[in-house]
Amino acid sequence: MNTPVTIIGAGLGGLTLARVLHVHGIPATVYEAEASASARAQGGMLDIHDYNGQLALKAAGLMDEFRAIVLEGREAMRVLDPDGTVLLDKADDGNGGRPEAMRGELRRILIDSLPAGTVRWGHKVSGTRALGDGRHEVVFADGTTLLTSLLVGADGAWSRVRPLLSDATPAYTGTSFVETYLHEADIRHPAAAKAVGGGLMIAPSPGREIFAHRESGDTLHMYVGLFKPLDWFAAIDFTDAEAATARIAAEFEGWAPELTGLITDSDTAPVLRSLHALPTRHRWDRVPGVTLLGDAAHLQAPNGEGANLAMLDGAELGEAIAAHRDDTEAALAEYEQAMFPRSAEAATFEGAEMPAIDSEANTARGLIDMFTEKAE
Repeated sequence: MNTPVTIIGAGLGGLTLARVLHVHGIPATVYEAEASASARAQGGMLDIHDYNGQLALKAAGLMDEFRAIVLEGREAMRVLDPDGTVLLDKADDGNGGRPEAMRGELRRILIDSLPAGTVRWGHKVSGTRALGDGRHEVVFADGTTLLTSLLVGADGAWSRVRPLLSDATPAYTGTSFVETYLHEADIRHPAAAKAVGGGLMIAPSPGREIFAHRESGDTLHMYVGLFKPLDWFAAIDFTDAEAATARIAAEFEGWAPELTGLITDSDTAPVLRSLHALPTRHRWDRVPGVTLLGDAAHLQAPNGEGANLAMLDGAELGEAIAAHRDDTEAALAEYEQAMFPRSAEAATFEGAEMPAIDSEANTARGLIDMFTEKAE
């Protein structure tokens, strides 16, 4: 089977690329390992920035659809000390430039914008290889193969396409998240709901932090961040939800009960999310017929930019291909020349240096100082 533009991965970046190509009348096929669009939950809220994610949506012609799924008021932000003292309480005035939407809803509008059959579900890639002259073979887990003259790896942290370009592999950042949810929070968990407020709440401390989002349907989506080696987490039996919850909560002894309640009163079993990253300035020499976008190209520790960057990557790559329809290499070179420095710069939080979780500066006051420095 041959296809002109082959995209591996139906995440936000790959789908944005497919949509922008469609806008320009260029066919593409997206191959995704998941069995269907509803095969798994798609994570929590995303703040879509006016300087990258929204630019991608404009290129995709989907701004009206995006505005329809924005959760009003969720740009509010609070920073708390571990004792529960609120040191920063920033309301959502509607002018923040980073409206929030559920990742699953954003993915849905992208999928719905594509012609039927663009996404081929249940196609897990087992390997790729170069055939010369810019052509590549993709091998799927079921043994089927395809040949393509333009291959785009939008397949995330553990990309099967990346080895065609780079020997880099993601390394553990030293931090892992533990994820939980509280449902019907205002009624069933009023103290935690009050602490979180209407949007994002962050409670940092050296080596540990708690942050939570108020999502749709009166749900609080909470992450605990801990700077611990992987072996420390491996010693916790996460199949025993009660014991795992107690072990994680013990790391926050002495914190305000409305904060620790986000852990101990969870309505879901704790889920471990270990964080990995590629080198900050990860890049590669131009290889004919193949490129990467999103986490496959520049996986970073979470800083609010990952989804936005993936979407902008997809949009800019799509526009470059449209501008150089008869010269694929010119399109890929133009895209990569802009993408490499942009992703390196985005390793900081909107241009300001985020306090590392293990540093003495990872405090409520240190975080507020970072925001103040950025504003200046």
